[in-house]
Amino acid sequence: MKTDEDFMRFAIKEAEKALEIDEVPIGAIVVCDGEIIGKGYNLKERDSDPTAHAEIIALKEAARKLKTWHLDNCDLYVTIEPCPMCAGAIVQARIRKLVFGAYDSKAGAVGSLYNIVEDERLNHQVSELKGGVLAAECRKLVQDFFKKLRNN
Repeated sequence: MKTDEDFMRFAIKEAEKALEIDEVPIGAIVVCDGEIIGKGYNLKERDSDPTAHAEIIALKEAARKLKTWHLDNCDLYVTIEPCPMCAGAIVQARIRKLVFGAYDSKAGAVGSLYNIVEDERLNHQVSELKGGVLAAECRKLVQDFFKKLRNN
């Protein structure tokens, strides 16, 4: 059986795809019954789409595959703490478990600035939340990307 770290490595591979096309290297996967059913990486620049975040893309693919937006038996793995938009989508999709890599002190909505996915005022909360999985590796991808961007 795969561990959270194993699945996070798949999300990191998605983030590396974003890096190859000069997108912010964030990757996400959706897992259902131990199988990856959705993958995504940032495509905001390529698609000129402010909603083309890794999580949104992975959630859409999973919903298409399952033919339902109810992803209540699914888990989401993402390399960076989700932003408010993505945290809202996670709630809307009814994700069961959320695992992320590095915390995001500037935009994180799953503990850093807000905690949307566990807010009891909303109609759904994730039942399991785990941050900091392979955090150093996830953080380094993003830090190196922005360092290179600043140097160019």
